[in-house]
Amino acid sequence: MIKRIPVSALRVGMYISDLNKDWIPHNNMKKSGPLKSEAVIEKIIKLGVTEIYIDTMKGADTQDGIPAHEVEKNNETQLQKAGALSPLTRPQISLQDEMIVAEKLHREAKGLVNNVMEDVKIGKSIDVSSVSELADGMLDSIFRNHNALSCLGRIREKDSYLMEHSVNLSVLMSLFGRSMSLDRDILHQTIIGALLHDIGKILVPDEVLHKPGKLTDAEFGQMKTHVVHSADILKTTEGISELTILVAAQHHEKMDGSGYPNGLKGEEISAYGRMVAITDVYDAITADRVYHKGMTPTAAIKKLLEWSGSHLDRSLVEHFIRTVGIFPVGSLVLLESGRLGVVIEANEADQRLPTVRVMYHTKFRNFIKTMVIDLSKPSVQDRILKAVDPEAYKISVKDFL
Repeated sequence: MIKRIPVSALRVGMYISDLNKDWIPHNNMKKSGPLKSEAVIEKIIKLGVTEIYIDTMKGADTQDGIPAHEVEKNNETQLQKAGALSPLTRPQISLQDEMIVAEKLHREAKGLVNNVMEDVKIGKSIDVSSVSELADGMLDSIFRNHNALSCLGRIREKDSYLMEHSVNLSVLMSLFGRSMSLDRDILHQTIIGALLHDIGKILVPDEVLHKPGKLTDAEFGQMKTHVVHSADILKTTEGISELTILVAAQHHEKMDGSGYPNGLKGEEISAYGRMVAITDVYDAITADRVYHKGMTPTAAIKKLLEWSGSHLDRSLVEHFIRTVGIFPVGSLVLLESGRLGVVIEANEADQRLPTVRVMYHTKFRNFIKTMVIDLSKPSVQDRILKAVDPEAYKISVKDFL
């Protein structure tokens, strides 16, 4: 049986089935295997992991813990509860009308982040005016139709994770901030902070930053210094606000003090720091990387709920879920009928019943005539079973938006 136990109950002889540490970026410590020494337990505790999954059929058991199926049931209950609430953001224009502008902005944003990093690498100053202009353009797009930029964030290139992640984080932070009715000036500053939050990685040795294998403890320590580097670079850049620096400086802090670089706890972390921690984890765990297969947005949301209260701010996580939706636009979902569909529009009353464009039937394993279905209409009996990975069916989501 797979069960989740507190790390305090870990004992040599147990078999770890999942370290439950996907919220820890850059750490590619082996996720499963037999627990052979106290030294490994100490290492897991130092990582900040508070709960871990063990397989009692392959190793020792404990009276502590909860069966994995009960954890999943609880996560699903919380997900459905959140999904019953109406979305917090509504488009002003259609997705199709905004996509052309959004695609151009997305390309420009990735190019700008790349250029900024190259400039910093050779000692040049950051062109803040260009970053500021881009942030304005992104904000305008978000206000017209937030789904355009956000769904582009789910169509990634594996080899450009650093740029993709920075751009996606800026989009998610702008969505999050807008749903909380933050002033445009505040939104503007948080977008810049998100775009530049990882700028310090340019000062991490390439052999560590791009290492495909497991990082040593010393290398992981080097990787974590990027947060301090990012803050230091921004502090010396004219035209960068304190709020922008704060977003970059606190994006890896966690509510229980297990984050870095300062191990801040609870209210010691600013509201913006707690927000960016959520968006950073969400984007990271939905991305495919060398050492991590990305989750579907829905599975990622369940993990955010599971990690709430310890690592992440629970009330902000619940707010974030209402912001992005449990089936965000661009998600590929499996319907009860066996058909697959891409979510193309959220339901303003119930997130569980979006509008989808179906194009594939899993029973017959082939593409079918595309059809748009509004799952909220009484005449439609089909319902979403779950979100699925487009790669599993060789489907390009972008072709059906």
